[in-house]
Amino acid sequence: LSAFTLFLMILTAFLSLAQLEMGSNDTSVDRIDRAAYNGLDRMTSNSGWFVPMSDSTLDYANATADWHQIDASDLDQGIVQVGLMVDGKLDFDRVHSLSNVTEDGMVKGLGLDDGLSLYVQIKVTDSDNQSRLGLVLFEGGTPRNTAQTSSSASVTFQEANEKIQLILEVHDGGRKSNSLRITEISPRSVSGSPEWIEVLNPNDFAISLEGWSFSHISTSSPDTNILLKNGVLAGHSTTIFTGDELSQETGNATHIIDLGQSGFLGVGMISGLDDGGGIVKLSYTQLSEFRPVEIFRVEWGGDTGFFLTPGQTLEWNGNLPVSPSDWSIPTQSSPGN
Repeated sequence: LSAFTLFLMILTAFLSLAQLEMGSNDTSVDRIDRAAYNGLDRMTSNSGWFVPMSDSTLDYANATADWHQIDASDLDQGIVQVGLMVDGKLDFDRVHSLSNVTEDGMVKGLGLDDGLSLYVQIKVTDSDNQSRLGLVLFEGGTPRNTAQTSSSASVTFQEANEKIQLILEVHDGGRKSNSLRITEISPRSVSGSPEWIEVLNPNDFAISLEGWSFSHISTSSPDTNILLKNGVLAGHSTTIFTGDELSQETGNATHIIDLGQSGFLGVGMISGLDDGGGIVKLSYTQLSEFRPVEIFRVEWGGDTGFFLTPGQTLEWNGNLPVSPSDWSIPTQSSPGN
């Protein structure tokens, strides 16, 4: 080899070694890498904890390791560090209870910096039971493709005859993919009964109602809207928004939220929604934006052909994307079911 070629080989090896020792020069990438590693370590090193809030201060005296026994609304009123391990094993009760935690709540509890988002997947990667192979136990959060910088960390657990993989992705920013769905609506209630809207949270994560809003476009009266400032909907839960909580039929609904006092939904002779025809939109406003984005809508009257008699409802059949033909008038209303 020529002296010059040998020099280039030595220089290349030196630079490669320096890069291995020093890591990336991009501090933002290093920050995301550390966040993913530290977040995974906190999730898998203990059973976690919850500290409630009292008079706007953390109530350490009532802190508990049993965060998985607390409902979504209470968890959102404090700080929860999600921990999934008990006696060195993955605790499936805690995995199941992740549906009571919001993505933002997990970000805060894991100590991630402001502006970071995350994505979590827990999946069976190997099993003697073929029906469980590939089974996703939990999956949710902000998609990686909406963020500029991302990092991931993973760990695999051996549980009996199965291997279960936990992946934590941490993103710098990203656009939250929150989705809620209107599944049934009663805009024309029987005399004395409330109007109501049934909403499904199809996500594994709980969703805070902060940033969500309803709007009602009427064919015969002024349009109305309401910003939903409070409340948390657990993952895979059904919620009924009603004109009167006390007289509302609830079925198997997890949450009941009264919108009667605001005037958005009516009860008895008081009508919030137009009986003859209208549109109800469910919208979400990203934290960094000012304009709400329509997530779901339902329409009756007019050209839809849905002219409801008292007590009739409109029900969605679950198809996505939604088209007018995916709505129908059921033979019997079923709030909460």
